[in-house]
Amino acid sequence: MYQYQDFDQRFIDERVEQYREQTERYLRGELTDEQFLQLRLRNGLYVQRLAPMLRVAIPYGTLSSRQLRALAEISRRYDKGYGHLSTRQNMQFNWPELESVPDILGDLAKVQMHAIQTSGSCIRNVTTDQFAGVADDESVDARPYCEIIRQWSTQHPEFDWLPRKFKIALNGAASDRAAIQVHDIGIRVDRDTSGNVTFDFLVGGGLGRTPAIASVIRRGLPEPHLLTYLEAILRIYNRHGRRDNKYKARIKILVRAMTPEAFAERVDQEWAYLKDGPSTLTAAELDRVKACFAPPDYPDRDDQTALLAEQRLKSPDFNNWVRNNVSSHKVAGYAIATLSTKHPGVPSGDVSDAQMEAVADWADEFGFGEIRISHEQNFVLPDVAQDNLYALWQRASEMALATPNAGLLTDIVCCPGGDYCSLANAKSIPIAQAIQQRYDDYDYLHDLGPIDLNISGCMNACGHHHVGHIGILGVDKKGAEFYQVSLGGDAGDDASLGRIIGPSFARDDVPRVIEQILDVYVSRRIEEEPFLSCFRRIGVQPFKERVYAGAR
Repeated sequence: MYQYQDFDQRFIDERVEQYREQTERYLRGELTDEQFLQLRLRNGLYVQRLAPMLRVAIPYGTLSSRQLRALAEISRRYDKGYGHLSTRQNMQFNWPELESVPDILGDLAKVQMHAIQTSGSCIRNVTTDQFAGVADDESVDARPYCEIIRQWSTQHPEFDWLPRKFKIALNGAASDRAAIQVHDIGIRVDRDTSGNVTFDFLVGGGLGRTPAIASVIRRGLPEPHLLTYLEAILRIYNRHGRRDNKYKARIKILVRAMTPEAFAERVDQEWAYLKDGPSTLTAAELDRVKACFAPPDYPDRDDQTALLAEQRLKSPDFNNWVRNNVSSHKVAGYAIATLSTKHPGVPSGDVSDAQMEAVADWADEFGFGEIRISHEQNFVLPDVAQDNLYALWQRASEMALATPNAGLLTDIVCCPGGDYCSLANAKSIPIAQAIQQRYDDYDYLHDLGPIDLNISGCMNACGHHHVGHIGILGVDKKGAEFYQVSLGGDAGDDASLGRIIGPSFARDDVPRVIEQILDVYVSRRIEEEPFLSCFRRIGVQPFKERVYAGAR
């Protein structure tokens, strides 16, 4: 992973002291709430329903065991002993004291971390596949390019005040695990027939009030031009994006208004001035950053297939965990392990200080000291030797991090909702917990197969409900909490937005509605047909008829 140089450390340290002074001025009454607003947002601090919330940047979801231990200590010292893993691969603290935030940022800086640009109208944390660098279906490790974009975009003087927040995701694998089609800019990293790295640019995706699938505006861009072409896109958006209406300020609105073809033409015209300019990536700079992501020196491991098969046969619970939570690694003898935070009675993505420290210990003992945060709000250990999987599973079971549900119905993506967020129309966490409690039979979950169930407490869609196979959105009805259900969304290779099935439901009705949706799927699927494929084949009507039967 990337290691700070002297410049990086000085930059972060100076930013901490700047914010410390700004906070002190605010507390003395020398800055108004309005004046302090953008200062705190650019340092990751929100004011939520009950307390401030600090969002810590985890660039492209990668952190070290030392950094995770530091986050555990921060949660103990300044919060309530836990953190929250977000869908953008960051960590959030929900209970810091405003006066303590500069000290938190100082502690983060000691381990090469920060909260810069995790909020505000700027380029947010750049994300990628949580399996980047180790996935067996990967063409190119996207993390070096994420790091290059991170360094380029941090406090970029031209793009530090965009019309609205801006999100970029990259994916270098055959399977899109980074949801690049629902980002402001999605970048597909690949190789041409000569083996050279190239980029396909998708622009204008996003969720929220007006969800949209991104359009491809350029294919096969050569590696050196990554930043100049990005700069051209951002310039067009910065110049023409709506600033008079925050609900129409995202780039997806601009692309739709111009049409993707006209937008691409404008970008090409702007790029003509930038191509081969100062932001062109040199071989030396590419080599410098890529060196930070060189693979570890993997010790040779004997084939452990027989041992793993024996362990799985002896322990059905271990077998279930391997089946769902262990993924193929590009190096023989190794595996990728997903540690699910989705445990009954615990909000999705919430992890305690003890769990953080345990995961850090396992990363050192069973890997090379590296941890990932997934878009599904889980931890990932990317380099586990196959003969260590059983021991890891035993440890994870003791810490409630071994639920064998990765990719299944109860691996619910869920925003904090009305329990914490001042923007939410309804609570999300109780809905997720009710569904998890209702569907705790692993055999039934496995029989259902992969189902993405996503829950958002409002139209801002932090829970990505638009792209859930089953999406649930909290809505307000005359002061009461109701929930709208959509079906058929997907954030993967064949991305789609879910279709609303009809009027919303009261909270107590939601588990019943989910059960009826699943009953239709089970009765109408063909052999082992996945839920999404079944929905696309039969359409929304059978589900709608079952759910609303007798309602009239």
